[in-house]
Amino acid sequence: MSRPIKETPILYGKDARRFLARMKEKRTETPEEREDRIAAFEAVMAIRENF
Repeated sequence: MSRPIKETPILYGKDARRFLARMKEKRTETPEEREDRIAAFEAVMAIRENF
């Protein structure tokens, strides 16, 4: 039997400010990282279709 999902905690103080600052940061990836990510996704989707 599955367990109930816990509620998401509310962030206060320094944790909340740090979370908001990290969410505003722009994430960048190199073209090589993008190719690797897309190749991994396509491999997983191919396995899923054949399952």
